[in-house]
Amino acid sequence: MHFCLNILLVLSLTACGSPGNGIIPMDSKDSLHFVDSINGIKDPAPLPLIKTDTMPASPDIFKRDDIVAFAKTLLGTTYKYACSNPSEGFDCSGFVYYVYSHFNIKVPRSSGEFSNEGHEVSIANAQPGDIILFTGTDSTDRTIGHMGIITENTGILKFIHANSGKAYSVVVSPFDHYYQSRFIKIVNILDMH
Repeated sequence: MHFCLNILLVLSLTACGSPGNGIIPMDSKDSLHFVDSINGIKDPAPLPLIKTDTMPASPDIFKRDDIVAFAKTLLGTTYKYACSNPSEGFDCSGFVYYVYSHFNIKVPRSSGEFSNEGHEVSIANAQPGDIILFTGTDSTDRTIGHMGIITENTGILKFIHANSGKAYSVVVSPFDHYYQSRFIKIVNILDMH
């Protein structure tokens, strides 16, 4: 009896769905769905709503985090002048070149060529993945001679680089007095790719 009432209800609703009577006609799929709802079969689960306040960060942020994470996998790699091969070692520009090449981002191979790359950002606005540029060991010669990749800028700025000093390997260093005296600028090249 219950089944017959459902059929009659569906037929009457479909019949009432003629143009001009204010009722939208249902197709057979809607009618079956309606009958299933009357019989107590639950509708399929609705798609989850996407909340705008929990949307993932922009792709640029993921790229930056990925660059820093990949660079950190190379911590401890030996310093080797004029080299960009992790099995042999890195110099500072070879390290930056290798990391960015991993993400198909074209950057110059030598530190001196970075003088006109990207756009300059202030220390306060530097983000992970930006490139920090320094003089060589002679801070009075203001040409670019060393470089690294910003890893963080919360409290104290830190960067990862192939260090030819005491560590003689890829390390993370704070932007301390020694590096501040050699600082030239920070450039953002990621917004250009």
